[in-house]
Amino acid sequence: MEFPMISFSSSRKIWRAAETGAAILLLGFGLLLASPSAFAHHLEKQFNVEPHPLITLHNPNGTVVISSWSKPTVAVVADHNSEKVEVDAEQVGNRIDIVTHIVAENVSPDELRANYVVTVPEDSELQVHSDSGSIAISKILGDTNVETVAAGIDAEDVGGYLVVQTVGGGFQCMRCTGRIEVHSISGDLRLVDDHSSNIFAQTSTGSILLDGDFLPNGVYQLKNYSGPINVRFSNADSFDVNATSLYGKVDNEAKLVPPSHPNQRPPRGSKSLFGSFNQGRAKLELSSFNGIINIHKRD
Repeated sequence: MEFPMISFSSSRKIWRAAETGAAILLLGFGLLLASPSAFAHHLEKQFNVEPHPLITLHNPNGTVVISSWSKPTVAVVADHNSEKVEVDAEQVGNRIDIVTHIVAENVSPDELRANYVVTVPEDSELQVHSDSGSIAISKILGDTNVETVAAGIDAEDVGGYLVVQTVGGGFQCMRCTGRIEVHSISGDLRLVDDHSSNIFAQTSTGSILLDGDFLPNGVYQLKNYSGPINVRFSNADSFDVNATSLYGKVDNEAKLVPPSHPNQRPPRGSKSLFGSFNQGRAKLELSSFNGIINIHKRD
């Protein structure tokens, strides 16, 4: 039997066709991996809302990103891989409820994971609960309440009343302007470049950093059990300070004027500091059981 001869030019055409086909297959495979469908389950929903909507979100594990836009619309994008959870978003009046449902038993933490990207009107109010993962909230003017077990919380440019409760999750608030109240057991708390007149921050074993503006008539209360409390100030700031560490120490760089009529006596043996910096327009209260309190000039 004789086989047909294939010319060199025909051979090159065959190889080029094969290479082109392989390239198309690889490109399609790459697009498949890069697309949202790479997740086993994908949800997208939009809801038209009235002013000041309430958005609630409950997620046991995963990343939650909430930001604002100018539209009177709430947009929800959710992804997860596990068959043991379902994600859902529903509207009841002017409230949007976003929930990760557990639909099986013996679910591992990884199988609980769902990721959300939520875009809301800037005047929205938020109620967010997450056990683990991370939460990022930015440019929200309505009141915000966040509860976590181990999830870290990052808030930026938040203008409403912000209440945060964590067990071990850390918290950072940058450029926030509303009232801030945060409670944690072991999480580190960072309040940076804020312009708030009322801040309360408490953690048992975590650290606390306050590095923002001291507004006239503002009240700033920082408390912990054993972690360090660090306060940064500039020459233009003005505050009265009351700092006490029962079994720790107080390290101060502010040139304070002692009160003319002290009306409070610290516990015997404690390390304490009282006085006014400049005109004493804001009120700074710092207390610790055995941690160090640092009042240092901003670099």
